[in-house]
Formats: sequence, C-alpha cells, structure tokens
Amino acid sequence: MKKYKNKIIAGVIVALVLAFVFWWGGDAPNLRGRNTEVNQVQTKVPSKALEKDIDAEPEQVEEQDNASAEKEGEPATEENKPQNPGNSPMSAEEKIALAERMTENVTANVQSGDTDYSEQNGMDINASTGKDDYQTEPVPEGRPVPIEPENAVISDKELTCTMSVRCDTILKNIAWLDKEKRELVPSDGIIFEEQTVTFYEGESVFNLLLREMKRNKIHMEFVSTPIYNSAYIEGIGNIYEYDCGELSGWMYRVNDWFPNYGCSRYQLKEGDKVEWIYTCDLGTDVGGNYSARNGKRDYE
Repeated sequence: MKKYKNKIIAGVIVALVLAFVFWWGGDAPNLRGRNTEVNQVQTKVPSKALEKDIDAEPEQVEEQDNASAEKEGEPATEENKPQNPGNSPMSAEEKIALAERMTENVTANVQSGDTDYSEQNGMDINASTGKDDYQTEPVPEGRPVPIEPENAVISDKELTCTMSVRCDTILKNIAWLDKEKRELVPSDGIIFEEQTVTFYEGESVFNLLLREMKRNKIHMEFVSTPIYNSAYIEGIGNIYEYDCGELSGWMYRVNDWFPNYGCSRYQLKEGDKVEWIYTCDLGTDVGGNYSARNGKRDYE
C-alpha cells in the first residue's frame, strides 16, 4: 500500500506542475485574449500594408516615394526590412494592379491633350472612366499607344533592338532579400547583359523576353491576365516579386520610359532599348520618381 501511495502522490505533484505551467504559459483567462489579439495584429499588418500600397491616393504614394528618396543610398538592414505579405497571396488581377501602381510612380502625369493624341493613334478611351477597355489611361504625347496582342500582325521581317535584365538594386538591399535567394543574385546584378537581339516585326516586349529567356536557359515565370490583356512577369532568374520586400517586383522600361500598360501590349520598333529591372521600392529606385504635384522628375 505504501508503494502505491508514493506513486499517487508523485502523480498529483506532476499534475499540479503541469497545470501551473499551462496557466503561466498563456492560457490563463486574462492572458488568452491578449495573445490572440497580438496574433491577429501580426497577421493583418502585412495585408493592410499591401492594401495601402495598391489603393493609396497619388498624394500618399508621393509621400512614401519622397521618404524613400531621402534614404537613397542607405544600406538596407534587417530592422527596416519591409513586411512580406506571404500570408496574403494576391490574385493575378491584384498583381497587375500593383504593377500599374509601380508604373505610376515613375511615369509623368497625363498632360492636357494626351487623350486626343492617344485616340488619334488608335486608343479607344471611355469618356466616363478616362481609360480604355483594359484600364489603361491615355499615354503621354509622343509615346506609342498599346497594341492588343490579338490585333498584332507578325511578319517574317527581322528587326533588331537591345535588351537587358538586371536586379542590381537588390545588391543595395541585400538584407531584405530572402536568405535562400541570395546565392541566386549575380555579383554585378546582371542576369542578361545588354545586347542586340533580333525580333520580328509586330512582336511585343513580352514575345521578345519569352524567347530570349528560353534561348539562354534563364528561368522565367508569368501569369496571363485577361482583364488587362497582358502577361505579368512574376519571376526571372528565380527571383520573384516580394523576394526583396513587399514593394519589390519586375518592371520594364523602353527608351527610358516606363509604359503604363502591360508588356504584351507594347509593340517593338527597330532600335528600341528594352530594359527589365527589379525594383525594391515601387520603382523609385530604378530610374527616377515623378512628382504627383508637378509631373516633373524629382531626381535621376
């Protein structure tokens, strides 16, 4: 009986200790609600931050851009790393919307007369929305209007342009990059060195990128979004959007202009200079920021 009595006492002691640890570890009535609230905030913050980046008014975007400009040249640190919205996956439509937001940050404001210019060159602008059927605003005067892929006529005539793909902005923000991706970034940030490439009359920037990446055995991933009638580039060289912060992703520039429409709708011309650039800060770090107030470039 004495032997069993000792076992019973030992069991009671263990039960009391476990109960105390369970209470102290956070499931006490007063602590449970507080911990649940914190977890909800941690879950919602990335989603809210991303929502702000997509839906912010131009003035709000400008304030964020100016703050980025003030910090230009400062190395990234783990402390100031942007939130990663990994637990808030975006739809293809939302990705295109974010890409358009990036473009707006580095594209001059629409000037008076651009609507007439764009319509004269083939854009069908809806008077009530000020955009075409694919959510595109009139292009600045002197810039090419979008050509729908289904309307493009591709001939056998060979033309040439230059193209490059780079992610050197990551080198200045390496602390933001997912650690498992760091070995994928070239030491000079150049994935595809600028070179003269051949395309066929009527082809788009997307056609060219797809062929050259395949030809050079460089990874590329994209999604097709009918609502914008264009492909959206998710990753090149295994470097994807959001890999270097929630404001990061791929953008394209042609002849020093960031088009305000998708790469499937930009029809190439002889001698074009096409650049695919990875941004870590919604475009402010890849060639200049245009002020929403005056339509002029703030800095080079």
